[in-house]
Amino acid sequence: MRNKRAWFDYEILEKVEAGIELLGSEVRSLRLGGGDLAGAFARIQDNECWLVGCKIAPYEQAGERNHQPLRRRKLLLHKRQIRKIESMLSQKGFTIVPLSIYFSEKGLAKVEIGIARGKKKYDKREKITAKQQRKEMTKIKKYK
Repeated sequence: MRNKRAWFDYEILEKVEAGIELLGSEVRSLRLGGGDLAGAFARIQDNECWLVGCKIAPYEQAGERNHQPLRRRKLLLHKRQIRKIESMLSQKGFTIVPLSIYFSEKGLAKVEIGIARGKKKYDKREKITAKQQRKEMTKIKKYK
């Protein structure tokens, strides 16, 4: 699943792939497409990276052993990666945004996080107008 809003609201400067620590019912729910990254972000606390605000829907067959949908989840990164991210975050205006959650070829759950800077309103408007102009150009080319 992708976080489309992150690409619109932020300028992604660097991407990092991280593992994610999940419970069994969370893995099953993600495989069924029960995840939502809207409003999620990552934060570094005590030299560990945490994913906050990511909603993974409860797995129906888990019954009373189900997980909490909005709990914070640990991201699995090397210490040098965390230090590099922390040094970038020390600059003003940077944040960590989850871009997507997917399963690797080995079947492991992965999160792609991006070190990003927020876009201004005029940047967003420029992107929308450029997209509209491209659509109009393709329409014109089709009719010729």
